[in-house]
Amino acid sequence: MSTNLPPISGREQELQQLMRQRPPQTVGEQHALNSTASAFACALHMHQPTIPAGADGALINHLQYMFEHPNDGDNHNAEPFAQCYKRMADLIPQLISEGCDPRIMLDYSGTLLWGIEQMGRHDISAALQHLACDPLMQQHVEWLGSFWGHAVASSTPIPDLKLHIQAWQHQFASCFGEAALQRVHGFSPPEMHLPNHPDVLHAFVAALKESGYRWLLVQEHSVENLDGSMLQGEQRFMPCQLVARNSHGEEARITALIKTQGSDTKLVGQMQPYSEALGLGALQQNGHRIPALVSQIADGENGGVMMNEFPAAFLQAHRSIGKGTGERKTIAVNGTEYLNWLEANGISKQCFPEIQARHQQRIWERCQQPPSPEAVQRAIASLQQQESSFSIDGASWTNNISWVQGYANVLEPMQQLSARFHAVFDPLVEDNPMVRASRPYKQALLHLLLLETSCFRYWGQGTWTNHAHELFRRGIALLDQQAQGNGDEPVDCKPAEA
Repeated sequence: MSTNLPPISGREQELQQLMRQRPPQTVGEQHALNSTASAFACALHMHQPTIPAGADGALINHLQYMFEHPNDGDNHNAEPFAQCYKRMADLIPQLISEGCDPRIMLDYSGTLLWGIEQMGRHDISAALQHLACDPLMQQHVEWLGSFWGHAVASSTPIPDLKLHIQAWQHQFASCFGEAALQRVHGFSPPEMHLPNHPDVLHAFVAALKESGYRWLLVQEHSVENLDGSMLQGEQRFMPCQLVARNSHGEEARITALIKTQGSDTKLVGQMQPYSEALGLGALQQNGHRIPALVSQIADGENGGVMMNEFPAAFLQAHRSIGKGTGERKTIAVNGTEYLNWLEANGISKQCFPEIQARHQQRIWERCQQPPSPEAVQRAIASLQQQESSFSIDGASWTNNISWVQGYANVLEPMQQLSARFHAVFDPLVEDNPMVRASRPYKQALLHLLLLETSCFRYWGQGTWTNHAHELFRRGIALLDQQAQGNGDEPVDCKPAEA
């Protein structure tokens, strides 16, 4: 079994400084947004979890497991999935060679990037390297940050939110270099999940800002206006300022681009954002003319539409744009270049409408002023008692799935492992931050981040929750060894006895 660990910690201060010292942003010359009525921005989300299912219980990527068990379920799609992870390196250059001006945003989880390396899929690694580092590709491809372990933000322990954010930055810099990491300005939360508990949301936004992120992609039904009303009409097609206020009255803000409609991969697979943008005209905000922006994201590999129909639809949409003339021109953009253009034309983030997470207005209107943790908790308890539909579990791409209800057998171990991890390592890190570069720290952190992966709940009870229990067992064993002064001893990676 390989003992290699992913690059998930040890350079926190260095990378944070790197993100603060990014070169000045420039506005690309390809797009003249002042003569553009509307634009569309599409993102592809790619993820495969790491599971304890290799030889002797080794940690392997689920994609590798699919290859090794081709007769189980949909595992015959392993190679089509692998091709999906690399195909933008073919589609983007093809369109450029035809005189088109394509755009795409890419969101790869840290576990998938590590898994590609573990599997030795150099064809995929080379394709992603081209997309991330080639100067021409940088004009057309934008990478988005995410959580390393594909965690659901609202049910992830608050201290671990930043651990996931930083681990992804470590992984990305290791794969593609520091300059590539400096070009990552937007963040794509796994499952499009936005916390709506005031303290969790504030911690999340504050961690993003501290880590150098400039904007966040959010689902339209996961947010509301400051008066509690839902986003309506044109507001869904312009940038907003997400305001996060915690129970102590502290505020954190970040620009939000609104992902419209639902999660169905048909939206991106059939390039619905392009079709929707065609019917929109420029917007007016605070006396400024803003091209309407339709933003959308979908899994880049799951389902027949994304595996089979998306390439042709992506090519056709960009070919249909043509050179285009006139006020009604619709173009493809990426999130950061759109924001850069607005800023270069005097449209700062202060011009954007303010929004907050869903249900927060109802909490604040029941709180005493100034707010306090006790007052917020009383308000939440009162709302939950009076209305069964009120929830602080956050909102994601679908309202049909709860990431909390029925999963105490995963959430409780998550909380236990997190508390144990911080009890063991936080004092050591406080005395010497370089502890985070040590093997014992990385081993324990790896199991914590993996346990918090959403897949162990999304795929239901049984095999997937068993994977979670095994990761918990190993994580606790690692922390026990560290606490006993045996942190360098090997940990038994065979599954625990039933």
